[in-house]
Amino acid sequence: MANLSGEDLRNQEEESFLYFAYGSNLLTERIHLRNPSAAFCCVACLQDFKLDFGNSQGKTSETWHGGIATIFESPGDEVWGVVWKMNKSNLSSLDTQEGVKSGTYVPIEVNVSTQEGKEITCRSYQMRNYQSVPPSPQYKKVICMGAKENGLPLEYQKKLNAIEPNDYKGKLSEEIEDMIKKGETKTH
Repeated sequence: MANLSGEDLRNQEEESFLYFAYGSNLLTERIHLRNPSAAFCCVACLQDFKLDFGNSQGKTSETWHGGIATIFESPGDEVWGVVWKMNKSNLSSLDTQEGVKSGTYVPIEVNVSTQEGKEITCRSYQMRNYQSVPPSPQYKKVICMGAKENGLPLEYQKKLNAIEPNDYKGKLSEEIEDMIKKGETKTH
């Protein structure tokens, strides 16, 4: 194991950031598609926010064929997710995946609590100007697979499983279809 000096550790810290994922990026395989540096840090809770699904500016997601996850302030509610530690070199690919340039999401800073009660400041994303619509069954499945894979609280997993999806029956991209198939073979 390399012995890092204080300066090396600071440089390492400056080259990374923490990202709070609550949607499809809960699933390790999904986040690694575009962001290979993502390393699991912990499960965390965002207080006074609620999970919703919608279409930015009323446009249906071409990737997911339904509403995509967002969060909004809602006193008393909570959103569970995963904190990923990522290299700053993946920041632009994460922003691109989240549609920052197109205006789908805006980056926000959130304070989340770990299961041990520690507060962490993370980057996350929030959709602005959206209409609430249900997710596709496939998108819901990817989120639920990620929640299960990373051990989000069972009560929260039950809430995610209870979400009513839309009736989209078509196919998604090959890489996403493969992810879902792999997830189904793991659970059966």
